[in-house]
Amino acid sequence: MGLMDIKPRHVYQYVDKAKGKTGARREMEVLSHALTKAVEWGSIDRHPFKGEVRLQGEKARTRYVEDWEVVECLSLTSRRKAGSVLAAQAYIRLKLLTGMRRGDMLRLTMSDLKEDGIYVEPNKTRDSTGKRLIIEWSEELRAAVEMAKAARPVKLSPFLFCNRNGEGYIDEKTGRAGGWESLWRNFITRVMEETKVSEHFTEHDLRAKCASDAETLEHARQLLAHADGKITERVYRRRPEVVKPLR
Repeated sequence: MGLMDIKPRHVYQYVDKAKGKTGARREMEVLSHALTKAVEWGSIDRHPFKGEVRLQGEKARTRYVEDWEVVECLSLTSRRKAGSVLAAQAYIRLKLLTGMRRGDMLRLTMSDLKEDGIYVEPNKTRDSTGKRLIIEWSEELRAAVEMAKAARPVKLSPFLFCNRNGEGYIDEKTGRAGGWESLWRNFITRVMEETKVSEHFTEHDLRAKCASDAETLEHARQLLAHADGKITERVYRRRPEVVKPLR
């Protein structure tokens, strides 16, 4: 079994069968941390179970990226006419509108941008359900895509997000996205140093913000391409629930 073959069920099964539950949970924490580092270093494209496993006694991540923090990120000035900061800012706009996973966004090609919307085949379910999505156009979505196009260092690249050689960031043979990891890491470093944002956030937190800001749980589930709304509700819906008083 390779690293990307690890599924949430494997983690649960391992902990359930272990004699020492506390020790097993700690082992999974170490494994999860190692996989996070593997993503940062570009060894793998994504964490295979981060945010999708909640062991007993473990708190779910609650970081909610506020609107003003997004404004701060988008106000960061670019030192270049293309790529780098502009690409990261376009990526944030698109992520907040669609909730797409990083791998799916970085795999988007110009041919996926069709007349009726953006055609997405989630890589995570490609070999299982094979489910496909069509994200309908809105004025904001079109503007985000145009921003991504303008940020490309190579205008004739087939990819919506590309490197200086016009190539996609993901190496399909290894699943690595080292170039994008470096770009994103440098961008966040500048955000933390040059804006009012003081608490670090991840790309996964932006995906959670999209789900949290959706008007309904069902809409959030559809955007995140989840088969079951339970994971959407438990992990991604992070805004406090608003209730009316009795009187």
